[in-house]
Amino acid sequence: MQARELNVAGAFEFTSATFPDDRGLFASPYEEKEFTAAVGHPLFPVVQSSHSVSRRGVVRGVHVTATPPGQAQYVYCVGGRALDVIVDTRVGSPTYGRTDTVLLGGDTVRAVYYPVGVGHAYIALEDDTVMFYLLSAGHDPGSDLSLSALDPALGVPFPPGLEPVLSERDRNAITLAEAEARGLLPRYDECRAAGMPGRPSQGRGARA
Repeated sequence: MQARELNVAGAFEFTSATFPDDRGLFASPYEEKEFTAAVGHPLFPVVQSSHSVSRRGVVRGVHVTATPPGQAQYVYCVGGRALDVIVDTRVGSPTYGRTDTVLLGGDTVRAVYYPVGVGHAYIALEDDTVMFYLLSAGHDPGSDLSLSALDPALGVPFPPGLEPVLSERDRNAITLAEAEARGLLPRYDECRAAGMPGRPSQGRGARA
């Protein structure tokens, strides 16, 4: 497994070795030894696993969980293809406001680690795109914040010819600047404290 730190501080892409044969393909999207070597601590205690199925053009996010309680995520695509979008929504972070993307699915098996306080979105590039999540906290609508993936300041690179399909919640989402002005965004120091090994987030988190 290969690790690459993304343009958002503390977020990582992991690329698994794949073993194809005439039956199909085998891969391990998570390996603790390699994860720990890259990130500096093991994966959070998993409180919930979830998956979503989306048709082509569906955009889920940008979603972030209030901190505290905070929520870390480990995300990969098990069917179809998706453009995963990482947004640093932590006020005070050295990479605050920065966006990065990772292509998930297809012939390459990749996963993305989202530390506490980092916003997540994805764009489904094919019908029946299936995303799988390991989460450090469960779902609580009261802790959930939706930011607009269409916010020009984020610069999310939508593929040409793809018409975004959004939920009502995501269509009405506010911009990053508006969320900051209203004091809704997590703070970098609180996110780091909430994500420390041995101090898993409590409470409930976000839904895609």
